[in-house]
Amino acid sequence: MTVVRSLSKKSGGGALATPTDLEPAQVAKVAAALNQVLADAFVLYLKTKNFHWHVSGKHFRDYHLLLDEQAGTIFATFDDLAERVRKLGAPTIHSFAEVLKLTTLKENNDGFITPEAMFEELIADNKAIIKTIRNAHAICDEADDIASAGLLEGYIDEAEKRLWFLFETNQNRTDSAS
Repeated sequence: MTVVRSLSKKSGGGALATPTDLEPAQVAKVAAALNQVLADAFVLYLKTKNFHWHVSGKHFRDYHLLLDEQAGTIFATFDDLAERVRKLGAPTIHSFAEVLKLTTLKENNDGFITPEAMFEELIADNKAIIKTIRNAHAICDEADDIASAGLLEGYIDEAEKRLWFLFETNQNRTDSAS
């Protein structure tokens, strides 16, 4: 069994010596991939919450509730992802600065954005995070890290569900029943 020592004494509390059968190089690759997913999840969460707080218009209540529900599913991924990295004996994200350095997503600082534009942006971001998760899954598969891969499979399904709901909500259709 390989013992991974990923944290230096500089980090504050002595080295982490979590036992794992993964090689140190595999741990480093998997941890980097999972931290990438975590960074994207943080940015997607904050953007989804931002849009939840600032949505307006004709379908306010439905959009407000949808975005809050989606933010909750994203938030629920944080702890499991970070703890998985720590179980491998590697460090996880320490700050928002690190999140912004690692993320592939862009923040939205606009003072006003229409619901349609919000959904378009969230559709693109959910597509991007699905790609990030799939890439991380491939790295986990290569390292034979079944536990991390299994965790990511559930997150892909959740992201695809968010994408589906956003896409269907943003369709400009007229009711055929009218």
